[in-house]
Amino acid sequence: MELTQLISLARDYEHQLPPATVHLSVPAGRKIASWIDHTVLKPEASASQIKALCQEAKENHFASVCINPAYVSLANGLLNNTDVHVCTVVGFPLGALPPEYKVYETLACINGGAAEIDMVMNIGALKSEEFGMVMNEIMAVTTSAHNQGALVKVILETCLLARGEKIIACLISQAAGADFIKTSTGFGNEGATVEDVELMRRVVGSDMGVKAAGGIRSYTDAIAMIKAGANRLGASAGVKILHEAEAVINV
Repeated sequence: MELTQLISLARDYEHQLPPATVHLSVPAGRKIASWIDHTVLKPEASASQIKALCQEAKENHFASVCINPAYVSLANGLLNNTDVHVCTVVGFPLGALPPEYKVYETLACINGGAAEIDMVMNIGALKSEEFGMVMNEIMAVTTSAHNQGALVKVILETCLLARGEKIIACLISQAAGADFIKTSTGFGNEGATVEDVELMRRVVGSDMGVKAAGGIRSYTDAIAMIKAGANRLGASAGVKILHEAEAVINV
């Protein structure tokens, strides 16, 4: 779809969203682990914390560990020959980098062992209505990652966006070939909300993943996001969520 068509569609969606057609089945008990990116992105995270994160991920079979690029090689070595992927972040946490820098980061991380790239889009460009720039950046990163067999999730940082900006960001990310759209970095003034996840899912339909991240601290939070349309969760409280999920099953 041409960019002008996306902009027109976004305006239509501001008045009337497409109907909710995706209804995800809530995973029972420990099955929710495979929906979670077990996350530590704090700047002060130590190597020992990353090692502990990877051990927890192996024991609990989380979808991935989501870590800063400096620890990709360490995590890759620890998770080699397991079912846990290495996920890392690009252009993080502000997104305010030239596209070629993000492509370089992406390829360097994949070469280090990352299988999933969570890229912060250029938020300022989106708010400036430089939609072509946003599209080209996401397409460049996505093409580079896909050529190496890696997935891309585009972080929108929804707390900084108006409703219409969220809609056009979703449509551009989808048209650029990204695999997921993601709510938040976890470093903004608000994380994932049910309302934003519902909006994102209705905009992209069933053809794209939706990752909720930021502030998901309990099994109740996780289930609310899944019911809203998220099929991946970013959380540092993954082990706690699993324990709570097991307790619900055992009641």
